[in-house]
Amino acid sequence: MTTVTAHKLLNVDFCGVKFKNPFILASAPPTTTGEMMMRAFDAGWGGAIIKTLVPEGEEVRNVAPRLASLTYEGKRMAVLQNIELTTDRGVKVWLKEIGQMKKRYPGHVVIASIMAAGSVKKDWQELTKRVQDAGSDMIECNLGCPHGMPERGMGSVCSQDPEITKHITQWVKDVARIPVMIKLTPNITDIKVTAKAAQAGGADAISAINTVAGLMGVDLEKIEPIPSVGGHSTYGGLSGPGVKPIALRAVCELFKSTNCAVSGIGGVNTWRDAAEFIFLGASTVQVCTAVMHWGYRIIDDLCEGLTNYMESHNFASIAAMVGLAAQKITMHESLDRGYRVVSSIDKDLCIGCGLCHVACRDAAYQAIEWNSAKREPTVEEEKCVGCGLCSHVCPVDNCVTLKKSTVPLKKK
Repeated sequence: MTTVTAHKLLNVDFCGVKFKNPFILASAPPTTTGEMMMRAFDAGWGGAIIKTLVPEGEEVRNVAPRLASLTYEGKRMAVLQNIELTTDRGVKVWLKEIGQMKKRYPGHVVIASIMAAGSVKKDWQELTKRVQDAGSDMIECNLGCPHGMPERGMGSVCSQDPEITKHITQWVKDVARIPVMIKLTPNITDIKVTAKAAQAGGADAISAINTVAGLMGVDLEKIEPIPSVGGHSTYGGLSGPGVKPIALRAVCELFKSTNCAVSGIGGVNTWRDAAEFIFLGASTVQVCTAVMHWGYRIIDDLCEGLTNYMESHNFASIAAMVGLAAQKITMHESLDRGYRVVSSIDKDLCIGCGLCHVACRDAAYQAIEWNSAKREPTVEEEKCVGCGLCSHVCPVDNCVTLKKSTVPLKKK
């Protein structure tokens, strides 16, 4: 009997490689070993990307602690910061495990992540040959890690330079017999520039985003940056739900500016997140932080939720969804200035907190009057510009909504 994780609606052809579903474990702690990846395949993940390999002889020594997180309004790990490096396991160990995984799980996709200095052609090509000979289905070139490796000429320093991005892609494509995906950093002014360079180099696909460079905070008692490694720290990579808007923008730009297939990464926590990435141009989605929080078991919810959505909205395939919302992204100057909406408050749902009134009074257009005796807000439509701030500060779902209006806006 077909399981939900292998439902035919979820089947994806990505660069000619067949996936049972579009959900891939990103190259990260959840893919630290082949044994872990095989447990993920047992759980139902469509594919997994090994923790990034570097050339033999490249020393990888991690520090502790190497994670920090932001908890916002009770939601733990709204943003996760890591200063973890690439795999510290040898190339030969991984080559053996790639072969084992493909032998035991021929129907699941194993992707090898590789990284080398942007100036060393032979390292890129040697790693490419070795991982594909071991049985990898695809290669992901990690050009996006923002910490640790850039000091060695690796990671994000590569995809911040379009010429280096193009050369690396060409080097790998020259010897690759399997599809090549280029993983890009968001820590750049315009990701489209390096994406086009990767396409010019022959990339089959682009994955984005790698983590966003950041600093989680400061311990105010010890006056030490977080995470503190013996009193010191460094900038790290941010992931999780908090970076999703950055990732969605990048995916949409890649979809609209290149002909490469796109694998979306950055804040995929639920099937709804995945659907958003797909509608903005991703054919597959990669997941890391959510697995670090909840474990491999979330794949059932991801697949079931996406399947139910597709069935209820009559989508026959993932391919039929890809990029539908991206077509509706336009330049600001092209947006309809005549489209008018105003706030509407459901008095039955209103709890009389007054937040909408305060927000509108102090940070918007003074369009919500407040009856202190009744603790009741009222929208003055002729003053309301439809900015929507009140609907976002309201603590009650669907209490404040926006409705179309024909009432002329009163000029100040």
